[in-house]
Amino acid sequence: MSPPVGTDSGNSPPPRGKKGTKNAPPHGAGIPELAVEAVGLNKTYAAASHAAPRPALSDVDLAIHRGSLFGLLGPNGAGKSTFINILAGLTRKSSGLVKVWGMDIDIDHRRVRAAIGVVPQELNIDPFFTPFELLEIHAGLYGVPTARRRTLEILEAVGLLDKAEAYARTLSGGMRRRLMVAKALVHTPPVLVLDEPTAGVDIDLRRQLWAHVRELNARGVTILLTTHYLEEAEQLCDRIAIIHHGRLAACDTTEAMLRRIGEKELAILLDRDLRTVPPAMAQGGVGAACTVSLPAPRRLLFRYRPAQTSIAEILDAVAAEGLTIADLSTEETDLEDIFLQITHAPLDEGGENEADKGTDAGDGGDAHPMVL
Repeated sequence: MSPPVGTDSGNSPPPRGKKGTKNAPPHGAGIPELAVEAVGLNKTYAAASHAAPRPALSDVDLAIHRGSLFGLLGPNGAGKSTFINILAGLTRKSSGLVKVWGMDIDIDHRRVRAAIGVVPQELNIDPFFTPFELLEIHAGLYGVPTARRRTLEILEAVGLLDKAEAYARTLSGGMRRRLMVAKALVHTPPVLVLDEPTAGVDIDLRRQLWAHVRELNARGVTILLTTHYLEEAEQLCDRIAIIHHGRLAACDTTEAMLRRIGEKELAILLDRDLRTVPPAMAQGGVGAACTVSLPAPRRLLFRYRPAQTSIAEILDAVAAEGLTIADLSTEETDLEDIFLQITHAPLDEGGENEADKGTDAGDGGDAHPMVL
């Protein structure tokens, strides 16, 4: 396996600069603890005709540790793409401090660009070049010397080595997505941003891309992932932040986030039909923190918090009604439950970029900045 990206392996390509090293990101002993850091970040778009200034990000405090696979979630217009564009140097922040790989984006903007690779939502690939040619061209644009390019190694890392000489127009949608990732890796950035990498991709291709993302992270690449697929964030990310109306609404490890609600469901299949929930159960007979519904004539659904109500208490309540259990199953809280509770809005799966819409965010409620 290749050495971690962003460490001093002896063959990492230097970014454009005098003598090939002036603008290189920190390596070796200079590797920072935080890959990305934002403190008091604000972005307000200037007023357009007949429209007031639009706040896109408000007092965002965020820290992404080196080596993590970090998920950034939020509905359309939340401010996710504005945040990414600021990191990439495509949008100027209004105020606040932002660092990438320990470097201030205002002071060391050239070195910051060398430390970050961005994979946009759009498939921007010239169909008349091969993957090998495209990566060579892209490496040249970054000033990577020919002797230090890693084109074949990168193609192998994303599973496209056997397609190195195929025209890009012949590649499948999933392969083109992986080629976009490869393009972002030609200058060996220690930080990789994936903006909706699996939008519009079927489930099989999505899982293939997940495998390649995990492999890149295992090699030492810090990955910031924005996604509309909650399953994707839950399966891939070790840490998750939820942004809403330009403000950080929640930020924690994935495990801690899933414990936030802590509610479980117990479905009990009966041996006979019921017309309604038994009155004693409906009136809180199972427990104050337990609710009961009848989604089907033979199915009772209990929602409860384990700290306040036990399964044994639920089963005792069922037995007290003279009901016979044919089968039962339990279900844990998932990330979608947490997202809906925090934002009160469904996460649109359209993959629409709020920057493209020109409405990055509206004004929100009170800020709740959190740092990992």
